[in-house]
Amino acid sequence: MEEHKARLRASELEDSGDLGINPTENLTMGEIIATRFNRRDLLRGSLAVAAISATVGTRALAANEQPANKVTAGSFDFKEIEAGVDQTHHVAEGYDAQVLLRWGDPIFPDTPEFDPMNQTAERQARQFGYNSDFIGFIPIDGSSDHGLLVANHEYTNDELMFPGVGAQDAKDAGFSKMTKELVDIEIAAHGGAVVEIRRVGGKWQVVKDSKYNRRITADTPMEITGPAAGHDRMKTAADPAGRQVRGMINNCAGGMTPWGTWLSCEENFNGYFWGKVAEDHPEARNYKRYGIGRPAYAWGKFHERFDLAKEPNEANRFGWVVEIDPFDPTFTPKKRTALGRTKHEGAAGITNSDGRYVIYLGDDERFDYVYKFVTAGRVDPQNRAANFGLLDEGTLFVAKYNPDGTGTWLPLVHGEGPLTDANGFKSQADVVIETRRAADLLGATKMDRPEDIEANPQTNRVYVMLTNNTRRKDDQVDSANPRANNAFGHIVEMMPEGGDHASAAFKWEVLVKCGDPSVASVGATFSSETTRNGWFGMPDNCTIDSQGRLWIATDGNNAKATGRADGLWALETEGELRGTSKHFFRVPVGAELCGPCFTPNDESLFVAVQHPGEPEDDVAADFENPITRWPDFKDGVPPRPSVLVITRQGGGKIA
Repeated sequence: MEEHKARLRASELEDSGDLGINPTENLTMGEIIATRFNRRDLLRGSLAVAAISATVGTRALAANEQPANKVTAGSFDFKEIEAGVDQTHHVAEGYDAQVLLRWGDPIFPDTPEFDPMNQTAERQARQFGYNSDFIGFIPIDGSSDHGLLVANHEYTNDELMFPGVGAQDAKDAGFSKMTKELVDIEIAAHGGAVVEIRRVGGKWQVVKDSKYNRRITADTPMEITGPAAGHDRMKTAADPAGRQVRGMINNCAGGMTPWGTWLSCEENFNGYFWGKVAEDHPEARNYKRYGIGRPAYAWGKFHERFDLAKEPNEANRFGWVVEIDPFDPTFTPKKRTALGRTKHEGAAGITNSDGRYVIYLGDDERFDYVYKFVTAGRVDPQNRAANFGLLDEGTLFVAKYNPDGTGTWLPLVHGEGPLTDANGFKSQADVVIETRRAADLLGATKMDRPEDIEANPQTNRVYVMLTNNTRRKDDQVDSANPRANNAFGHIVEMMPEGGDHASAAFKWEVLVKCGDPSVASVGATFSSETTRNGWFGMPDNCTIDSQGRLWIATDGNNAKATGRADGLWALETEGELRGTSKHFFRVPVGAELCGPCFTPNDESLFVAVQHPGEPEDDVAADFENPITRWPDFKDGVPPRPSVLVITRQGGGKIA
């Protein structure tokens, strides 16, 4: 139905595909890949070999040359599940997937049970929120069976949450059925949660009376720190000092620091603001670069701070990395502006060899950039409190990928290169508020939706999830990289010079180009040992277990187009099987998999199933008629985004 095709759904903020608003002529990753792999080699009749070796490396070629019936033992020993799609979830044989927390579950002793027909903002603020993305686990007293679970609550689906409402951001709906009461429930369902959990008798359970349990919402008071704190562009009528803000919104992936804090990342904040600023407004260029002015929510209709006509600076106060102390429920979350303002997918870090902390950051939009932040100070493992200011001082960099497989980190520092008053940057505050425009001027490489980025502490290699880019045109690639209309994405592997994550130099190669290898036009390059169930597309989140193995979660396996749901895959990165993928877990129809996270002993794996039952393409679905009622499967109960925990039957490490 055209009604559904014309919508700008709240969920489409995740995809960012309708934007792709980078106006620069900076080189795209596709153009760089195409330049790197010499056309002359292709003309020698070695197209297939060149394509595979260029993406998965020569080590994988040895595996490709083996007889098809010979399977080399890899590092993952689970029996692969069948790819497909239906109304429920599936996990590899020999494993259990327990639903631990659902949207609406009470996380305090005095909170009423979830009642979808009688929702209120007050109840929702004390219940588990909607659509978890990032998940982190922090052990208590070093235990892998007892700890704090932290979870982002990214966005809401009004058509699935509320009875009788339907899709309110459809063009012909105009938010007409949204009331202030419903908006306030959405505000309470955003943000994040801290929940104490414990494994008892092999089963995980929530400790409801924990002193640590906490809900953070889009209304929770937060502090602005770092270069942008107190700047005129951060000041509003409610906060004339420019140092306090209410709430965090559209928090996608994140990270955990060595000192036990949670980094929660604001991503598609642009869809929450009502109206536009005038073309001659001082923020007009800034807001255009972030796609502000196409609301996907009715918040600005009822709350002036989300109406740009009334609070034109409010949007500058979102798009940041937020640091939270899960062990202190009174802790005021800090928006660490030194890490820049983008559509942050994640903020995973690694302690460098010299003790400085390095955080890798993706800006999730077509043709945007990869960043890293290097702290000025060093991590003090003996003094937790001493680390709480580390993220306010340091250097933010953006990546430039060279055709010869090398790369350079370009510093985003006021006064250096083009980041001067002449170009509208009067201070470092301007640089971090307009991080994208600063990176444009430095000539950073335009990427295919950089999402999660993780560093492997065992190998020092860094993995960048590039989800897709259907806006890439034919003239931006050549026969060495046949990925115009790149629907399936790829993964870039980066190697810092000398293993030094603070270095300005790195090397890179493409680990895999994703999609179905049996369809030649797709140009996928998994190892030949990958089965028909093992390939995946649209890599989004990832994690590295304590054994140094890479796990990939996906977002975008449209069931109608691919016949398969999103899920979790295990990907070999070393040895003869490099580039081999195996399917471990899949989600129900309409959902994506988010936030994979292991306990330190690798015996429990937490995953988030986000937006189950979300309609695709021309399929209509709403509260009354969802395409699945997972995980409760009860009449009158809508699908509920949930966090699951996967364990091995009989105990032991995952896979």
